[in-house]
Amino acid sequence: MKPSHCHIRGVLSALAAGILLAACATGPWEDALKTDLLLFGHRNWIVIADSAYPAQSRPGIETYVTGANHLDLVAGVLEALDEMPHVKPVVYLDAELEHVSATDAPGITAHRDVLGRLLAKRTVKTLPHEELIARLDKAGEMYRVLVLKSNATLPYTSVFLELDCAYWTAEAESRVRAAVGKGK
Repeated sequence: MKPSHCHIRGVLSALAAGILLAACATGPWEDALKTDLLLFGHRNWIVIADSAYPAQSRPGIETYVTGANHLDLVAGVLEALDEMPHVKPVVYLDAELEHVSATDAPGITAHRDVLGRLLAKRTVKTLPHEELIARLDKAGEMYRVLVLKSNATLPYTSVFLELDCAYWTAEAESRVRAAVGKGK
């Protein structure tokens, strides 16, 4: 039995639609990032983590395995944040990162160099890894935290982004707080 032209067109249309959907579809972590960038404000966190980063149990902390290259993920998230008019990242790195030797972790020197270039125009703070995890746990009590695990297999390479208000300064907040205090 020969297939009809309608049948062939139907199959081709379904195939084309499937290809278009696959091309347009994004993964759950990409959808979460797009949504969260619009929802998040100051006090939310985004973490680009290495593959051994622990899954934290606090309900406010959402973790996604991206399978993405770590440095590409860092660059992409920072670029997306730079397009947001309402938030800006305060960047934290593990204090341990600068002490990891190339003997113990081959590739760490090149990783640090590229990461340094990605963060060159930003203020970067360092804290011990355990302190950063504790901060995320505390933030997760009241605020959402998005953890995006990359495919990195180098220790202490996670990048922690604490979101701050992009259109309001600490100085302006101090003036408001002082005025509120005087109004009592």
